[in-house]
Amino acid sequence: ARRGPGSPAQHRKVRPAPRPRSPQPRCPPLQVRHILCEKHGRAMEAMEKLKSGQRFSEVAAQYSEDKARQGGDLGWMTRGSMVGPFQEAAFALPVSSMDKPVYTDPPVKTKFGYHIIMVEGRK
Repeated sequence: ARRGPGSPAQHRKVRPAPRPRSPQPRCPPLQVRHILCEKHGRAMEAMEKLKSGQRFSEVAAQYSEDKARQGGDLGWMTRGSMVGPFQEAAFALPVSSMDKPVYTDPPVKTKFGYHIIMVEGRK
């Protein structure tokens, strides 16, 4: 059988892969809380309070030197909006709750001081 110019083999159009309607970010935003202490000793005191079962927001209100928001709540943050070591630690943490927080131990050191970080949500 001879294939003519109208045969399907010669007129196949290669279609590009369909684009997703709303591209999903590779790294979804995180809802982050932290306790920031300039001195390592103070961060370790805060860590002891957390380990004894005190709520993260209470320890943050008592110990954190970042007074931007009460309870250490930084809101929703995206990759690129945090300093390097803080960002790496935050994105490595699982989502946890105020009652059973999973936080960075030991605290993460940045140019701002020592952070105890927890992640409350992931979009």
